[in-house]
Amino acid sequence: MLLLEHAIIHPMKEESGKREDTFTGSILIKNGRILEVSPHFTLPESTDCQIMDVRHQHVFPGLIEAHCHMGITEEKKGKEGDDCNEMVHPITPMLRAIDAINTMDAAFHDAVEAGITAAMIGPGSSNVVGGQFAVIKTSGRRIDDLIIKAPAAMKVAFGENPKVNFEAAEISPVTRMGIAGLLRQELTKARQYLDQRGKIEPDFHYEAWVPVLEGKIPLKAHVHRVDDIFTAIRIAKEFHLSVTLDHCSEGHLIADELAQEGFPAIVGPDLASRNKIEVQNATFKTAGILANSGILIAITTDHPVSLIQTLPLCAGLSVKAGLPIQEGLRAITINAAKICGVSDRLGSLEPGKDADLAIFDGNPMEIFTNTLLTMIDGKIVYRNENTKSLLADKMRVQ
Repeated sequence: MLLLEHAIIHPMKEESGKREDTFTGSILIKNGRILEVSPHFTLPESTDCQIMDVRHQHVFPGLIEAHCHMGITEEKKGKEGDDCNEMVHPITPMLRAIDAINTMDAAFHDAVEAGITAAMIGPGSSNVVGGQFAVIKTSGRRIDDLIIKAPAAMKVAFGENPKVNFEAAEISPVTRMGIAGLLRQELTKARQYLDQRGKIEPDFHYEAWVPVLEGKIPLKAHVHRVDDIFTAIRIAKEFHLSVTLDHCSEGHLIADELAQEGFPAIVGPDLASRNKIEVQNATFKTAGILANSGILIAITTDHPVSLIQTLPLCAGLSVKAGLPIQEGLRAITINAAKICGVSDRLGSLEPGKDADLAIFDGNPMEIFTNTLLTMIDGKIVYRNENTKSLLADKMRVQ
């Protein structure tokens, strides 16, 4: 067992988001899971346990990136390391992110160093249907050992990217109508397959749609513009599907309407250039306006569009632009876990959840805050040597 004592604990529980929920106390970890979180925990004298004195530093659940392409679009490798988009056909639901994620990508170390312990990773937005996202942990060599949930969502894309990428090939789609039409056609065929499933030969292409149609995972919709956001919602409702509104760059312009619909938004990357017409209204204000309207939101870097290690900074800039401080922290912890469908294991410091946590010397959304230690499954995967003295120099066995 491992006991973290004298910690300023930020539980980030799903049912509460008040600052006063923070308290000084201890966290007991066993077999990679959180066993107890308490302000008044006393370890029995006979217990064999490693003890770390956190010395009143801030302990948060590991941060979560809710939408990125880390390990699929690798840093430092150019074309050879880019497996993000299968641009030979606009409909590719059978693609699985786990078959392309290279855990040796340098971005994984940067993520761990920033206190990010999990990420939702998947294909890009060049295709109308891109394939299956997965939620994985950020430290390890073998992808199979890092999977938290796969598939976790089905990527679909609206707007400029599919239009531009298939126009040169002279195949549909070349308009927004074409994108919506192809997606409806695909979903109709997938529904027909599901209705006949068990009576016909298995089809690998349409098997990928089964968890979506059964409501187990959502559509993960790449949407920036107002019209694309509404089209994604329209199609999701037509086929009775859940959907996350990823990027949602003009969401602040229609916040009241989105609040009525009730779908969550993954906002960003706002720490990036407005290099396309459809992101001309992108702003850090979006997250705050949506959250203040009652919409569940998470923050994304969309790595490598913005670097993965800027995730807490992006949340901080959203706070500066109007997002409440506690909501900024929730957007990269429990809210992200809930939107990604993994809040049963991640996103908060509670008994029974994975012992994935990060220790900071301040608020992680502030630029000068240091990550002191990152832990995944109860094991230290990063320790800041420059600030080692801020934690107990040695663990002791009691």
